[in-house]
Formats: sequence, structure tokens, C-alpha cells
Amino acid sequence: MTDRVLRTRDLNRALLARQFLLERSPIAPTRALERLAGLQTQYAPSAYIGLWSRLRDFRRDALTEALVQRSAVQATLMRSTIHTVSAEDFPLFASGLRDGRREWWLRVARHQIEGLDMEVVAGVLREQLARGPCRANDLKDLLSARGFPSIAWSGAGLWVEMVRVPPSGTWEQRRADLYGLADDWLGSGTATEPKGLEHLVLRYLGAFGPAPLSDVANWAGLPVSRILLAVKSLELVRYRDERGRVLLDLPDGPLPDPDTPAPVRFLPTWDATLLVHARRTQILPEPYRPLVFNTRTPHSVPTFLVDGVVAGRWRYERGRVLLEPFERLSPAARRELDDEAQSLVEFHAD
Repeated sequence: MTDRVLRTRDLNRALLARQFLLERSPIAPTRALERLAGLQTQYAPSAYIGLWSRLRDFRRDALTEALVQRSAVQATLMRSTIHTVSAEDFPLFASGLRDGRREWWLRVARHQIEGLDMEVVAGVLREQLARGPCRANDLKDLLSARGFPSIAWSGAGLWVEMVRVPPSGTWEQRRADLYGLADDWLGSGTATEPKGLEHLVLRYLGAFGPAPLSDVANWAGLPVSRILLAVKSLELVRYRDERGRVLLDLPDGPLPDPDTPAPVRFLPTWDATLLVHARRTQILPEPYRPLVFNTRTPHSVPTFLVDGVVAGRWRYERGRVLLEPFERLSPAARRELDDEAQSLVEFHAD
């Protein structure tokens, strides 16, 4: 049987549906984090705005409460970047990523770590964190005082599981620099690497599929070979894109009609839909990519969508949401954007 061919527009609408950008979802924030495969949150408010754009009647304190009550957690995970994920997803993500990310770090840092035993580094940090959460600078000073080079901190999180402890990393206190031991904060887990890798694949396809294996690997920050091992044990369906590449998906993954209308939506910095692993969907048209990601804004800029694609930038300033369209907007799109922008102003002022 010939695989069904999915056009770019098909992939775009599939992404929007799975990211709750076609219609806001009524589900709880923690469940949304699972369906979205986590939210990238180097800038803590990004998670709040990302959920506001995707959930009905979302309140800022709902996410803060989830972090405080430990049903959601911030930690360094995919691509060694800060993500907010559910407490249930964390041990599986961490187990699936650990060995692959360690190998990567040892390779890129090999000229700077000769003679450095990362298990010893991890032991020092565990001993300190067992007494309670610590600020990042205090942990760095501790390692320095013990004679470890500064690069030891950059890889430490790959040998000792740490989470960011609230109130740091929240809307109210945006710097996520208070660390605690994951086992102390969430309880010890028993997840294995094979189960973790499978979970990463399933979460990615549920949030971003259908997709080629290379995009799953790019999102996770792992070699394709590791993703391939996980895929062999999963029941997935196949499609092809217009270039003939194989796309994998969950058997029940939604594929909306490509002509489904897409409402305007506001996205925060670092929204994962705009990163290169989702390039196939063209939610970010290639001519606009340098306007969103460049040497001055490697973290990206807040953007807004019109008909399912990025159409401009926005910023919140002095109680207003200011719009910077990349091209001329239709009167109808402008009215819809203005209404959504006013709702975003009210969200900031909540």
C-alpha cells in the first residue's frame, strides 16, 4: 500500500491542532504540558503565555500552583535547555535523555575536562543539595572552592538530576536559579532509558507529528540512532511528505482538514513550534526566520500567527501589546489581532 502524502498545509494544521492553536483546550495545565511535550522556558513567563494561548480560561496562578504543588516541574531536559513538564513526564524524559546527552557533552568538552571525574562533581553537589535547595551561584562557588574547573558546572546536571525550585522560575520571580535534588522534590523514580526513549518519541509525535525521525532527534537533542531504537518497539503509522520523506505518527494522531480556519494566536519567546524541528510545517515562513531568530535575538522574539503562520512580532509595553506586522494585514485579521491583544493585556494585568 502506498503511503499517504501529506502536504505542508496538512502538516501545518496537524501541528496547530496538537498544539491547541486551532482551538483552546479546557484541560488542566499539567495535562496540557504532557500533550505539548513540555514548554521551553529559559524565560519563565513563556510557559504562562504559551498556556494562555492554548487553554480556555487559563489563570497565571494555576501554573505557579502546579509548580509549588509539584505536579509540574522546571528542569534542564531536551537539548539541555530549561523546560516545564509534568511531574509524571519528568523521570521518563530524564531517563531517555541522560546517556545520550552525557555522551554529547563529553565529546564537545573533551579538550577542557581531561582528568575531571564528573561522578565526583555530582557527589559534591548531591551532598550539598541534600541539605536543601541552593542558588546556582552558591553551587558554582562550592565547586570552585573544591578545585573543579568552571566547565564542571555546565555538565553537572547530566550527572545529578536537579530541578528548579519555586518561587524561582515563575511569573513573579523569573530567574530560575534555585536548585533542588529531583529525588527530594519529586520522589525517586524507576524509569529506564528504553522506556524513556519511547516516551520521548510518543510525546513528540503527539505534540508535533507527523514527523521524520530526524526531527524527533533534533527536538530531543539526541542522535537519530537512539530514536530509531525506540521506534522499533512502537506501533506507529507512516506517511510521506511532498519530498518523499517518511513521516511517523501515532495511530490516532489528528489530521484536520487542511482548509480548517486558524484563529490568530500570540506565541512567546522560545515557542517550540518555531524551532527547526518543526520547520516542515512552515508555521514560521522561511523569509521571516531571520526576523525571529538572529544574532541579536537568538532566543527568538514573541510572535503572532495569522491563518496558522507567523505574520509579525509583538511586545508588551506600559500596559499595551504593540504589534509589528511583517506585511500588510487584512482589516479582518487586524481586528481579530486587536481583540486578542486586548485579552493578552488583561492577562498581564491579572
